[in-house]
This record gives sequence, C-alpha cells and structure tokens, in this order.
Amino acid sequence: MATSQVILTEAISTLGAEADIVKVRSGYARNFLVPHGKALEVTPATLRKINHLKAKRAEREARELVEAEALASKINKLRLSLTLETGFAGKAFGSITAHDLIELIKKELGELSEKQLSRHSISLERPIKETGEKTIPVRLHPEVTATLHITIRASSEAELKEAHESEGLKKPRTRKESAAE
Repeated sequence: MATSQVILTEAISTLGAEADIVKVRSGYARNFLVPHGKALEVTPATLRKINHLKAKRAEREARELVEAEALASKINKLRLSLTLETGFAGKAFGSITAHDLIELIKKELGELSEKQLSRHSISLERPIKETGEKTIPVRLHPEVTATLHITIRASSEAELKEAHESEGLKKPRTRKESAAE
C-alpha cells in the first residue's frame, strides 16, 4: 500500500495534533485530508510553514490550559444539589446523566462553550440512580481534571403523597395488595 507524508493543519484524534507530520495512505490524503483542508502535502515550502503552525499551536495550547485551570477552580468550588424523583418505596424513577450534570454546571457558571465543557468531559460508569454525596471527576484538558461535588436527595414521600392527593390520585398499590383483595 502506498503511503504519503502530510502535515496536519488541525488536530485529528486518530492521527495527531496540528503541525504534526504523519504518514497516511495516499488515497486518504489525496481524497479526504488535503481537499478538506485538514492537511498539506509535505514539500519544501510546506516544511517552512510548519514553524508558523507550531507557534500557533503552542499559543492555542497555552491559552486552553489557562482557561481549563480557571474553569477547574470554579468547578472545584461548586457544591451542587439535585433532587432525584423517587417513588413511595424509595426507588428512583429516572437517573442523572452526564448531560444533566453539564446542564447544571452551565446553569451555575453561565454559558460555556462545547469545547470547554461537553458531556464527554464527565466520566460516569453509568447514570446515577442512588441518593447521597457523589464526587465526580471532570476532565477539562489532558492536563487538568476538576472534581465536582454533588448531593443527590430523594423527593420526599410526603411531597409525593401530597402531589397525588392534590391531583385526586391514591397511593399506588403493590401487586401483593392487589392480589389480596
């Protein structure tokens, strides 16, 4: 298979960062990377351009690191509280996902860009369905990780009974209660 060398003009997760020289298949370079402006073919002229790209990349990375550290300090100070909808037996009706947490952080800190904070920044093994105190890592930059502290409370049984009564509903019966009648 024929390969060619190209200089990346932007970061591509599977290949490398901006201004990196990488080897790719010729067809991939010719048909996708170069026409879409994601890479330049390696020539003496483009090799001279690489210094400009590296300087631009270093500036951008330094700026992103400073922004990520500032955002991390804000997130570390946050103490968020959520209410999880639960039934009469205390079983959760829903869950809290990474998307929910991002929306809550954005609401508390103001509007943030998708690049600064996305649902991929929060690593949850699975959605949260339990009440209690949780500490969640938030990856803002390859070198910066913040810690989000949240308290998850169950909606109280009294609130649920009151809501059901105000709507004219009765407490739901269990299967055993229904079978006993």
